[in-house]
Amino acid sequence: MPSAREALLDSAQSALRTRPWTAVRMVDVAARAGVSRQTLYNEFGGKDGLAHALVRRAADGYLAGVDRTLGDGRVRGDGPAELARWTVRAARANVLVMALLTGVWGEHLPRPGDPPDGRRTDTALPTPTELLALVRDRAVAALGREAPPRDAAELALTCEIALRLALSYALVPADSVAAPGVSASTPTAAVRSHR
Repeated sequence: MPSAREALLDSAQSALRTRPWTAVRMVDVAARAGVSRQTLYNEFGGKDGLAHALVRRAADGYLAGVDRTLGDGRVRGDGPAELARWTVRAARANVLVMALLTGVWGEHLPRPGDPPDGRRTDTALPTPTELLALVRDRAVAALGREAPPRDAAELALTCEIALRLALSYALVPADSVAAPGVSASTPTAAVRSHR
């Protein structure tokens, strides 16, 4: 059974799928999670705190997926392509991940900001540039251990290109422009052609 915090985050994420953040009511989030509104306020301090936690969870989930992808021994040779594939899937599955990666925050989404308590700097959210650099550097570190070793600068460039291609696929699906031979869910061929 999820904790009250996780149940509230799940409830808020679910509400976000059906209505804009400005229309999400705290009382509805609490009721759907099966807790009192006071529990919600005790946990997050208010709607801004809930928004920050929701966006933080999206960022952490994306990064955990990056780590799983890079940690899978089967993807060593195609690491940048698999990283691109994960990024497309994550961005398409969660509008908050898409916003974190692109910096495009529509009025329907909770806005990221400083941590609401102002005390914990470890909860600050990265900018899109910082997030891409973090993922690129994680990829270089993980994939640079393979044999034979790759040139670090070339690997960094390949990972950066893979991530940027993934974002272009997430923003403008291949099937919307009828790219021959490359489906929207598999930008792998495009990344492989660069190497």
